[in-house]
Amino acid sequence: MARGLNIEGRFLSRRLFLTAAVAAAPIAAFAQAADPRDAADIARVEAYLDTVRTLDSRFLQIGPDGSVAEGRFLLSRPGKLRLEYDPPNPNLFVSDGSAFVHIDKRLSTIAYLPIDATPAGVLVRNSIRLSGDVSVASIERSPAALRVALIQTKDPRAGRLVLTFADRPLSLAGWSVVDAQGLMTRLTLVAPKFDVAFLASDFTFFDPRPRGGTDRP
Repeated sequence: MARGLNIEGRFLSRRLFLTAAVAAAPIAAFAQAADPRDAADIARVEAYLDTVRTLDSRFLQIGPDGSVAEGRFLLSRPGKLRLEYDPPNPNLFVSDGSAFVHIDKRLSTIAYLPIDATPAGVLVRNSIRLSGDVSVASIERSPAALRVALIQTKDPRAGRLVLTFADRPLSLAGWSVVDAQGLMTRLTLVAPKFDVAFLASDFTFFDPRPRGGTDRP
């Protein structure tokens, strides 16, 4: 889909953003046996996410093999985000509102990704609605947490994103992505700060390639 990445780099670095196949059956089951609380919780999540205009947080990521990565996540709606891993992980994802790119600082490569084809696309929209081109596949509740699984409405086999919220009060705590083999990569926000001010440079990136070459499609 995007250029400039070898197979190993693509597998390791995009798992967080690119979801894989899931069956359509759970979606139908959810629609048929919806809990009366579902509509209210979906409305609560939409209203809450609409209030999150900016976010600055450390994060902890746990891969399906138990590997751990840390870094910093910035969000400024609409359209802007930055997810930068601490060394030695060389990966950086940045959206400036017009382009969404993956930079591998070790390989000096850049790949341009379609923002709407990634879980991040839901979080950076100007108005967040969990309907239309996305659908709620399931809702899980516990005394202090709420998990909402999302899929693409037109292509339910394309992937699954699970947003995790602390509850009472509602607060985004992280998300997870499940791949075609059922392997999960989980990202947890650590001490997130909301309503923060950013610089324009926070959502720009340095092109590591000689002479600023580009492979933008």
